[in-house]
Amino acid sequence: MPSVTLLPDQCAIDSAGSAPEPYRQGPEMRDNVRVNDVPKNPVTRAVKMARLPIGLAGRTAIGMGKRIGGRPAEIVAQEIQQRTADQIFRVLGELKGGAMKLGQALSIFEAALPPEIAGPYRATLTKLQESAPPLPARTVHQVLARELGENWRDNFTEFNDTPAAAASIGQVHEAVWRDGRPVAVKIQYPGAGRALISDFTQLSRAGGVFGLLMPGLDVRPLLEELKDRVAEELDYELEAMSQQMFADAYRDDPDIYVPDVLLGTDQVLVSEWMDGTPLSKIISGGSKEDRDRAGILLVRFLFSGPSRAGLLHADPHPGNFRLLDDGRLGVLDFGAVDRLPGGLPPFLGRLLRIMHDDDADIEEVERELREHGFLRPGIDVDLDALHAFLAPLAEPSKVDCFKFSREWLREEATRVTDLRASNITRRFNLPPSYVLIHRVSTAGIGVLCQLECEGEFRAEVLRWVPGYFDAPEDDLAIDPAR
Repeated sequence: MPSVTLLPDQCAIDSAGSAPEPYRQGPEMRDNVRVNDVPKNPVTRAVKMARLPIGLAGRTAIGMGKRIGGRPAEIVAQEIQQRTADQIFRVLGELKGGAMKLGQALSIFEAALPPEIAGPYRATLTKLQESAPPLPARTVHQVLARELGENWRDNFTEFNDTPAAAASIGQVHEAVWRDGRPVAVKIQYPGAGRALISDFTQLSRAGGVFGLLMPGLDVRPLLEELKDRVAEELDYELEAMSQQMFADAYRDDPDIYVPDVLLGTDQVLVSEWMDGTPLSKIISGGSKEDRDRAGILLVRFLFSGPSRAGLLHADPHPGNFRLLDDGRLGVLDFGAVDRLPGGLPPFLGRLLRIMHDDDADIEEVERELREHGFLRPGIDVDLDALHAFLAPLAEPSKVDCFKFSREWLREEATRVTDLRASNITRRFNLPPSYVLIHRVSTAGIGVLCQLECEGEFRAEVLRWVPGYFDAPEDDLAIDPAR
């Protein structure tokens, strides 16, 4: 379902108008190393997550007392929702790991929170992403020896022990391959996967807490899907295969470049080194021409991936893209991908086609949403409110040329993430099969708004999203380049 959200890990806009990077890059990283205070003990993590349902019970009891004392039920309910949201994101942020992944996936709530709650939450996530100190050289060599063999150095003519970039579960080293090619060597932190996977077992026990924030959301299958996806992100062999599929699909493409993979094991991935200007720098200081070009190429890559490679790149963070000197968009990090051998679901195109009609059949929209699981049985919605909610989200692909902006994103995020019970956003469910598509749509829109780019996005969307011209038959006459 098309949607707009502020994602704290990927596209939340801070007071300076910028977004946190997934990696700390360059030599200056060594001067900013902080002690990693993220809880790793499974007992400590379990105790922290166990507080979620306990805290909800306590707040509910207090709320009942206030209602008996004469306070309006809606005001009391909203207070409970805000306090619950505060605790949820504070605990999930503190734990990082799988808990943090869930917090990122459910970050629609973060945008709905008052500034005094949302601000500290965003700060917590940023701090946690930067808190993991780089591995010492000795540990790096041990991982390489285990994964590539005791003679691992034979693969390289040069290897820089100082990491060029560090992220939440691994770090990247610059090296020279045995044939002389500059390469990036991605190394996973030992034991990084244990907390990620075990968190989801604990989180499933607190699943009912999230229903208070979003009654239409069935969180348990969402947790299972997230668990499977996180397990995939930990498998560098799988990531190597995905990256190479993209590299093959876009080989010799005039607009998109994906580095080839030279070697991949469970915890080490070696691929061609890629220079270029990070998208974050284009956002902060790029010319309008560069920002517009980066925006249209980002949309082209994200929407064309499923039909060209059978895969959707599911982590559209500015740190994962470079604008190369020859004008191409370079793409990094293929740990999070959605396997879509049949392309994007035609449902998305049909929904856009209906919403682009000035006299949109909103009853048909409701039927489509129910058929695909976005509205669960027993969840009622006001059709006028549904139309008012969806119409602006279809706007970027309705007009010939659209300009994304931070102001537009802020307005949409405020509109769709109101915590009041009457807000239609809280009626929606997120089907597991759409988890990564949702992640791409929300984070991708966030990046486009940071770029403040302008372009003919409609033509790109209609070219790559199936279903738009499927039915009714008279719609087949519409010019897709309108």
